[in-house]
Amino acid sequence: MSVETRPLSTPVSDTPSAYVREPDGIHPPLDYPPYKSTALRHPKQALVYLPHTITEITGPAVQATLEVTPADADLTAQHDGQPIGERIIVFGRVFDTEGKPLRDTLVEVWQANAAGRYRHQSDIWPAPLDPNFSGAGRCVTDDQGRYRFTTIKPGPYPWGNHYNAWRPAHIHFSLLGRAFAQRLVTQMYFPGDPFFAYDPIFNSVDDPRARERMIARFRIHETVPNWAQAYEFDLYLRGPAAAVFEEAG
Repeated sequence: MSVETRPLSTPVSDTPSAYVREPDGIHPPLDYPPYKSTALRHPKQALVYLPHTITEITGPAVQATLEVTPADADLTAQHDGQPIGERIIVFGRVFDTEGKPLRDTLVEVWQANAAGRYRHQSDIWPAPLDPNFSGAGRCVTDDQGRYRFTTIKPGPYPWGNHYNAWRPAHIHFSLLGRAFAQRLVTQMYFPGDPFFAYDPIFNSVDDPRARERMIARFRIHETVPNWAQAYEFDLYLRGPAAAVFEEAG
């Protein structure tokens, strides 16, 4: 699991609100036996939650240290040739704890290629690497909290957790707030994936309504004719529509 610190959305000028944990079943537990590797990397003792101070809420400011360009959000244009696969647009908005658009937030994505393989030395399963696809991108939300990526629909892949284990197609999302200590990580899935019922990571979220919020919505009116399909994936930090985030560990 990836480390995250909450709340993400506290502006520098605001007084931070009290930390309130969501009900059980919203976020995946640190130790989930069907997801075998959690047994090796989850804390063996109860976590100690530290209150946010001015150090965590303020700098170093993320945006001040980054040079993010529009090209960073197009994963299909990072090489000389075009990647193989279904070209898609993934877009949405990021909302804070009060349901207001969250601007100037760094959104990062990483994913497997169309064959279900990551460009990583540890990924050695016999699926082809695409020389024209690296699988990572980033952008900063605009004044309305909007983000937008152009990419390739990732493929499912085997992952060795149990016999005949396959991950559903997914894209990893990381959100960074006002400082590096404020990070949230989640995964976006695609509608109708046949592997949902068999994936312990997806099913580590006990609440079925929360699992639905991890699935993007196909949007025909946002597709680009003769170019790309479109999927919408909004991210709410709190409230009834809150996104599912990986727990600290």
